Amino acid sequence: MTPLSLSRRAWIDLCLLALIWGGSFLSIRIALDELAPLSAVVHRVLWAAAILWCVVFFKGCTIPKTWRVWRDFFVMGLLNNVLPFTLMAWGQLHIETGLTAILNAATAIWGVLVAALVFSDERLGPRRAIGVVLGFGGVVAAIGPGALTGLDVSSWAQIAVIAGTISYALAGSWARAALAEHPPLVAAAGMLTCACLVLVPLAHVVEGPLRLALAPATWGAIAYYSVAATALAYVLYYRILATAGAGNLLIVTLMIPPVAIVLGAVVRAETLSPSAYLGFAVLGVGLVVLDGRLCHVLAKKGPQ
Repeated sequence: MTPLSLSRRAWIDLCLLALIWGGSFLSIRIALDELAPLSAVVHRVLWAAAILWCVVFFKGCTIPKTWRVWRDFFVMGLLNNVLPFTLMAWGQLHIETGLTAILNAATAIWGVLVAALVFSDERLGPRRAIGVVLGFGGVVAAIGPGALTGLDVSSWAQIAVIAGTISYALAGSWARAALAEHPPLVAAAGMLTCACLVLVPLAHVVEGPLRLALAPATWGAIAYYSVAATALAYVLYYRILATAGAGNLLIVTLMIPPVAIVLGAVVRAETLSPSAYLGFAVLGVGLVVLDGRLCHVLAKKGPQ
């Protein structure tokens, strides 16, 4: 099926979402200068949940009351928040923000593969199989051959980020199977609330009481990644999904890493290896093939 066309408003929303999510990697890394990973994630889900519930109540959305719905929210919170947020926050302690963003782009590759295994209408045809293979090749290239011969803390950090992308992919299939009938805002608020129920006590046991006496820079980073990159981004994400379709949302995965790379270089003087850029290029080609837009255009044009 050909993706929906992108209006000017949709393009603006896509660019805004890419800027917001691209900046989230830097803001999380700044917060990690003062906060341990679990505490940084608690600040993310706690404040984002509070904001989304305010929006839910303001809009007068119906709040689910059955245990089955909240069970589904709980699973979504684990897959889409608890596991990936925690794994990636720990990973960012040991690798560059730009590399984290590049590896994060593999979420779309895993998403296609998981959906093909779960849903009968998402089968992996030849074009999509080629896109997946290219995507995996890009991830391997971004990590670099050295990481495959000896596992150090940087290697484990990259593995943690990749594991986070797999969790995001599982969350995407779970959302389609279990949450499709619920309004996106309610589902987002519900899953973040359930994530809080897991992360708040876990962080208290592992890292101690949640700290509120933080430096202004840390609070600024928290405000950005919880309010803008989580609460606002969810609203923007679902608006693009409704107006432009899931296929066009793949574009944002290609727009995020350059933003994160530039911010990491300017603010924290980070540099990436040539293999990271090569990996992003190969991964980007894989995402373009998965999207099918270029293939569709070439097929329409035919031989010249």
